[in-house]
Amino acid sequence: MVFQRKVQIRGINPYVKVLATQASALKPGWRKPLPVLVRINGKPSNPHRTNMMPSGEGAFYLYLNGRVRSEAGVVVGDAVQVEVMFDAAYSNGPQHPMPSWFKQALKQNLLAERNWSALPPSRKKEILRYFAGLKSNDARDRNLAKCMRVLLGAEGRFMARDWKNGV
Repeated sequence: MVFQRKVQIRGINPYVKVLATQASALKPGWRKPLPVLVRINGKPSNPHRTNMMPSGEGAFYLYLNGRVRSEAGVVVGDAVQVEVMFDAAYSNGPQHPMPSWFKQALKQNLLAERNWSALPPSRKKEILRYFAGLKSNDARDRNLAKCMRVLLGAEGRFMARDWKNGV
């Protein structure tokens, strides 16, 4: 799909609006983040992989990251040609493997394991990505304790979120 749109800004995030009719042509009835490949003014040469974010009533925000804007030479306020297609190769879910120390902790706590299973894939992905970046055993132990505490149902903060009853 190709269309013309003006680059706008929402908070600090540059985007172009994708109308409900356009989004429906890409993937009818889709209401969650929509994986797409995008080019702005024909750039980058290999389409950029991203997710369009729902904005309500079937429309979406197509946020434009710095690399795409830079390669296309566009800034907020510019009229651009947008090429977008559904990314059929996208596979969601955790991209980082579950660390053995986390897997073991879940196996030892059935409630935590059940609550982990109930989390949306995006939350699991976020936690596993965070765990993959931990550099020391102390950091691992601290964060494992926090994670297990909230997965076991305690109220608290973990990963910049408020948790209650394991979710």
